[in-house]
Amino acid sequence: MNYSQPKRINILMADDDEDDRMLTQDALDEGRVLNTINFVHDGVELLEYLRHEGRFSDVRAHPRPSLILLDLNMPRMDGRQALKEIKADPNLRSIPVVILTTSKQEEDKLRGYDSGAASYISKPVNFESLVELMKNLGKYWIEIVELP
Repeated sequence: MNYSQPKRINILMADDDEDDRMLTQDALDEGRVLNTINFVHDGVELLEYLRHEGRFSDVRAHPRPSLILLDLNMPRMDGRQALKEIKADPNLRSIPVVILTTSKQEEDKLRGYDSGAASYISKPVNFESLVELMKNLGKYWIEIVELP
């Protein structure tokens, strides 16, 4: 298979767990996935970021993401509701959303795909698996897929 030249993309991760955010950043660094990643803590912040509201109003500091990594279980607004709002918004719906969560419930998988998620991935249980996942996500979403 002849893949295109790797390009840098902007990743936005919505996850309320500080350890998960830190481990994801470390896994991207360890896997040499050279992309920009920004973090928000819940669905409310995710939508504010995407709409450049409040503290996210600076478009240069908070660029439109090429890919969203979304946890389902967060305070204030969970990932399920945030995904529905993203996919209902004509200005945001083209951004691919990968659900990255600890939930392995079949209902969450079905609802996620029905709501427009591009992928559903269960969070790995150890760092080495997370590094491998980030490498594979990077390879797929950066080298293979053609993003809008």
